[in-house]
Amino acid sequence: MLKVRQRSGTGPAGPVPLRHRSRAGSWFESQTRSLFLLPAVLMLVFLSIFPLFVSLYLSLTRFQFVPGGFRLAFVGLANYRKLIVGIEREHFLGALAALSPAFWLVFSLVAIGLLVFVIRSLQMPTAAGRGVAGRMVFALVGGTVIWLLLRTLTPGGRPGSLFTTLIYVTGGIAVQYWLGLMLAYLASQELAGRRFFRVVFLLPMMITPVGIAYTFRILFDLGKGPFAPVWGALGLAEVSWVNYPWGARLAVMTGDIWQWTPFMFIVLLAALESVPTELLEAAMVDGASRWQMFWKVSWPHILPVTSTVVLIRLIEAFKIIDLPNVLTNGGPGTATESLTLHAFMAWRTLDIGGSAAVAYILLFVVTLSATSYISFIHRRVAEVV
Repeated sequence: MLKVRQRSGTGPAGPVPLRHRSRAGSWFESQTRSLFLLPAVLMLVFLSIFPLFVSLYLSLTRFQFVPGGFRLAFVGLANYRKLIVGIEREHFLGALAALSPAFWLVFSLVAIGLLVFVIRSLQMPTAAGRGVAGRMVFALVGGTVIWLLLRTLTPGGRPGSLFTTLIYVTGGIAVQYWLGLMLAYLASQELAGRRFFRVVFLLPMMITPVGIAYTFRILFDLGKGPFAPVWGALGLAEVSWVNYPWGARLAVMTGDIWQWTPFMFIVLLAALESVPTELLEAAMVDGASRWQMFWKVSWPHILPVTSTVVLIRLIEAFKIIDLPNVLTNGGPGTATESLTLHAFMAWRTLDIGGSAAVAYILLFVVTLSATSYISFIHRRVAEVV
């Protein structure tokens, strides 16, 4: 009896066309990819997107206790109105100082700079409608923020939690970056003991933020802390700088700088050590000094890393809560409250809607700051390099 060998790709009804097999295979592959991506998508939805919409709804409601439980009453934009023009305005925006000639002089210079920025964007040959509109919105928002910032920082004013957070972000990141860059440059040189100091500089990253907050709380205790004898010899034993608004803010910023400078240090050190040695040797042969080698060779090479690490730190700095909560408890008064701590304090007093409103304003501020930074700094750095 003869056996007929059946070819691959054939069936009882005849051979299967190749295009049908390819379609079936591609459909199976796409379904397999979707199946493997489904758990990650579901986790993203339930942990990020779903809470985002829930918190948006909570910011439009007011929490009320009722018999047998609680109720969320819809109040619209009342929670936002309370923060901007209502009873929480001084807590959120701060107390505004009276207008003075010095204020008008400074703000006029700022307004002229923003106007020149918008006009130059309109004159660019590659200017697009969306880009120009974005720059105009940035100028309008920036002018409003600077107006309020000058009104709250001049004598007679007091910054609220919004501008206190901006002070932490701008001042802290500036000091952390330049201090981290200086330490990274020293650690990249052929100096004795550099490996030891590389490890020492990373120690703050191994401590929890709450531990750092309690450490600085002890250090700033002028009566019982480890430096109490020094303060006593200087006649400062009975003086506590955390009892004053700017002294307390400086204490919080000092702890934040000590905590996050190692992050800048380790990233910038890796960037400096990735600079090609051929470029440095060529600059040395041409007679360049160390400063010229750094400014003309190393600095342009690490600019992409610099812009990225500052962006990461910018987003993270807005979420500061451990240091002002543990170190000063937001005081004196509300002088050291960040936006995150403001939202936490409102949540602790069961003002759920107000807490969610502060959190959403923080989300808007972080998004605006990050997108502005990417548009006006990060992209330009990438183009130059």
